[in-house]
Amino acid sequence: VTSVNWCRKATSQERSIQVDCSSSPVRFRLARLVRMKLLLKIAVLTAISLCLFQLANSQSSKNARGQGQQSLSEKVQQLLDMNTKRPVLRFNGNKFRDFVKSAPRNYSIIVMFTAMAPARQCVICRHAHDEYTIVANSYRYSQTYSNKLFFAMVDFDEGSDVFQMLRLNTAPVFIHFPPKGKPKPADTMDIQRVGVSAEVIGKWIQERTDIQIRIFRPPNYSATVAILMLSLFVGGFLYLRRNNLDFLYNKQMWALIAVVFCFAMVSGQMWNHIRSPPFVHKSQNGGIAYIHGSSQGQLVIETYIVMFLNAMIVLGMVLLTEAGWQNDHRKSKVTAIVGLFLVVVFFSLILSIFRSKAQGYPYSFLFK
Repeated sequence: VTSVNWCRKATSQERSIQVDCSSSPVRFRLARLVRMKLLLKIAVLTAISLCLFQLANSQSSKNARGQGQQSLSEKVQQLLDMNTKRPVLRFNGNKFRDFVKSAPRNYSIIVMFTAMAPARQCVICRHAHDEYTIVANSYRYSQTYSNKLFFAMVDFDEGSDVFQMLRLNTAPVFIHFPPKGKPKPADTMDIQRVGVSAEVIGKWIQERTDIQIRIFRPPNYSATVAILMLSLFVGGFLYLRRNNLDFLYNKQMWALIAVVFCFAMVSGQMWNHIRSPPFVHKSQNGGIAYIHGSSQGQLVIETYIVMFLNAMIVLGMVLLTEAGWQNDHRKSKVTAIVGLFLVVVFFSLILSIFRSKAQGYPYSFLFK
């Protein structure tokens, strides 16, 4: 009985202890403390992760900026090294993409797209290349030279993929690639209107880059030699005919010289001397154009054509005038018909040329 009672007392005491533990707030405080420690650990780990991610991101951006600056400096240095060897850089497809199309780039670059091979039969390309080289040399050895402007050239046989990339189907073409952004329509030089002389190219570059280039042409002594040779020839001829100088009083000779001088001035020879236009150029359909399509420009061969047409018109007027002073009626009639034919046909031709250059001119005679 005593043992049974003792067991009952012990059991009742244990139950009371269990009841007391379950009803006390200690258990809840322990659980709350564990949860708080767990949340604190999660917060610390999250903060450390965010800090590490931000540090890695900033470091990678710094490395990227450093690599970009290094790449830009390397590109500029390579361009300067190539520019010391030649003023006009020759680019193929890979170099064009590396130095012109790819970023970063803080410099302007003028690119001439041409076809210099004789098989391409680009007559104007050689003349345009010579004028372009004069501009590049003038800038290379001027005080305004810097690493903000470079001159390059892409030949069709060396970079046909570049022509396809830019959708170019003619040559020569001058395009300015600015430091930022894509070229605008004004960044393509309108050689059909202004020509390809060095002075015109320099003016166009100044408009696009605000860099003024003073053109220095290499000395050309051909005109001086020609004048000296002509002076020696005339002086020698007058010396040999010193005893008979009656021909100096020949009115027809002086009239012919005056008319030839007028032909030269009216046809545009002085304009050619000032602007240095190309001899011929390619038309839009790929053929050779002998007449400039704009009233603001002309070609060298065009001046000779106009000179010939004016000469034929004057010859026709002279024949018409002489026909009235002849005594032979039959000869006078033939002379008048030939003179009238010359005036009508060649005046119609020169009127047709003027009509093609002055867009909108409504009048024509025999030819349109």
